[in-house]
Amino acid sequence: MKVTGTHFNYFLICHRKLWLFASGINMEATSELVYEGKLIHETSYPHRSEKYQEIELDGIKIDYYDPRNKVVHEIKKSDKHEEAHEWQLKYYLYVLEQNGVMEVTGLLEYPKLHKTSEVLLATPDREAIGEMLVDIEQIIQAEHCPVRIQKSKCKNCSYFDFCWSDEDEINGVV
Repeated sequence: MKVTGTHFNYFLICHRKLWLFASGINMEATSELVYEGKLIHETSYPHRSEKYQEIELDGIKIDYYDPRNKVVHEIKKSDKHEEAHEWQLKYYLYVLEQNGVMEVTGLLEYPKLHKTSEVLLATPDREAIGEMLVDIEQIIQAEHCPVRIQKSKCKNCSYFDFCWSDEDEINGVV
């Protein structure tokens, strides 16, 4: 299985979410928050698709790549999981580099927050990505789903109801 940007992002947010997603359990289709994120992505920069290319390569899908300036643009709704977003973008840069596209930079954009940050790929990042890829593969191939994380971190997750549907049974309430 090719590791996608979504796999990489979920690995940094929640191993259970990664495993469920990789196992074909996709809850994003019914999530209003995910839909809102897609709307922000599609409407924030309406002319961007005319100027930049979409690239699909080795499991990743980059919506906006500026080949002239070698910049990957990644749009996110909120900076709540900013570290995961940065590493997802670094993973895109890594995959491009592995395929001979060198010296690419990234821009992580939060249109609702009017916030943009540059993302670069350094040697320690390449090493960390290699280690993370091994961990991602182990999680994806595991026979059993990882345990839930703290509920407070889960409240806006599209998998929330799936993961916490038996909460009362666990707490002894029926």
